[in-house]
Amino acid sequence: MSHAFSTLTFTPSVKEVQTELGVRGTNQKLNERGLPNDALGYYEQEFIAARDSFYMATVSETGWPYIQHRGGPTGFLRVLDDKTIAFADVTGNRQYITLGNLRASDKVSLFLMDYPHQTRLKILGHAEFLPWVEAPEWKAELTVPPRTKPERVVQIHVEAFDWNCPQHITPRWTSEEILASPVGERLASMQAEIERLREELKQAKSSLPSG
Repeated sequence: MSHAFSTLTFTPSVKEVQTELGVRGTNQKLNERGLPNDALGYYEQEFIAARDSFYMATVSETGWPYIQHRGGPTGFLRVLDDKTIAFADVTGNRQYITLGNLRASDKVSLFLMDYPHQTRLKILGHAEFLPWVEAPEWKAELTVPPRTKPERVVQIHVEAFDWNCPQHITPRWTSEEILASPVGERLASMQAEIERLREELKQAKSSLPSG
């Protein structure tokens, strides 16, 4: 079986550019001999479950791409099986550009980023959405971000995925990741030392003779 992601993305125009730039042979080998990458394996599922945000691209009827950021508690993008992921779509700015685009074409492209480890997972799929009140009972398994109202369930039926080169991904950390790291441990130790010194200073001042 050929590499699903390159089969979908290496269009005639892409192949033409690859030929012009002298990399067609390498990419052709990937397409012919690469892993199928059409079903999420253990590592992909673990990676998805650890994310707290992702980017999703759709295309409008006028041909313009539109990228939307989705964020929530870790694991809010849930793996239902090796071909399906889903999330609770909550009320946003109420422009509904992504939702409208999906009515015209259900094709989506997802970027899932792990900035600290400079890792990126790309997913191609077809999106299906159901009003929250009409969604199946498994919607209770989805994590809903706090203080938000779910409007619908979005299911993404995976067609292909690929891991991207880490080059040029700038490492970034959330406050929680920093606190859980050795840097966070040093910060906590320094804060404890500051508090200890403050207490010693307070006791020293209280022991001084008044007047």
